[in-house]
Amino acid sequence: MRKIDGHVHLIGDGSDGSGCWLGLSNPLRISFACLLAKSAGLPLSVLKSGMDSAYLEQALKWIEDSSLDAVVLLAMDYPHDSEGLPMRNKASFYVPNPIVLSLGRKHEEFIPACSIHPARKDAIEELEKCIAEGAKVLKLLPNCHNVDCSDRSYRDFWEKVSRAGLVFLAHTGGEFSVPVVNAGYADPRVLRLPLECGVKTIAAHGAGRSGILDPDYTSDLFSMFEQYPNLFTDNSALCSPNRWRTAKALLSSRFPDRVIHGSDYPVPVGGVGPLMGGLITSGQWRQSRALSNPLERDCFLKRAMGFPDSSFTKLEQLLPL
Repeated sequence: MRKIDGHVHLIGDGSDGSGCWLGLSNPLRISFACLLAKSAGLPLSVLKSGMDSAYLEQALKWIEDSSLDAVVLLAMDYPHDSEGLPMRNKASFYVPNPIVLSLGRKHEEFIPACSIHPARKDAIEELEKCIAEGAKVLKLLPNCHNVDCSDRSYRDFWEKVSRAGLVFLAHTGGEFSVPVVNAGYADPRVLRLPLECGVKTIAAHGAGRSGILDPDYTSDLFSMFEQYPNLFTDNSALCSPNRWRTAKALLSSRFPDRVIHGSDYPVPVGGVGPLMGGLITSGQWRQSRALSNPLERDCFLKRAMGFPDSSFTKLEQLLPL
């Protein structure tokens, strides 16, 4: 089975006609964009123009030079209000579905993930279109997209996701890299309706903290594992100094078969957090620093921390044929 990174973002500026958008409207967003560009191995000049092609070329190179066979490439919808109207002022970046689906058809390394807010007037139509064009995963950040996934008015949407066999990758836990619209939707318990509809669901980041004051929902996630056999989690971004505690909780849990490998690229990958938490040795930390490829560095650190080999291939079993 393929070794898959189940959590890789596409980011662009629309310079090649991708339709992507990256917000650079204030110093904080500019600083964060600079951090992402540096983490991806790109010159800061791409923030002026040319990010589309530079980002794609570099991502393909990282995959080719890694131990991975493929990555799930994520689209990113706008947040929407309860009336289904886009809230563009609440977004920091946007990646339309067509560009991700097109790249999925062109490059076997990319498994395309669409992003559709279920309150959109055209949500079902867009979902059907994405399924027909090869989408394998649906990605949403409920707290940032403003989605109460258990709103009963979305049942038809989730039932269609279930029938198509799409995997639902949902952000859980705290978040600071993307603006949060409704912090309460970070709770994995908002995922109950899609789970009841039979949707294979991945609660990203182990439902743990991002900021120090965030609620930690990891124990709630473990309780949900008992109830929902179609619920999984991923270890994306857990090499960071602010999330390593969630990695420790996942590794000491009774649910190693529920963990799927993910990096959250281009979010920076470093071993300081795992080293602080005693999850890796100083020698392993030094080895990780010698790896310039961020995707491979993340793979190395996850293995060193003790995540099983099955976490790299588990997603292959869940994806629709």
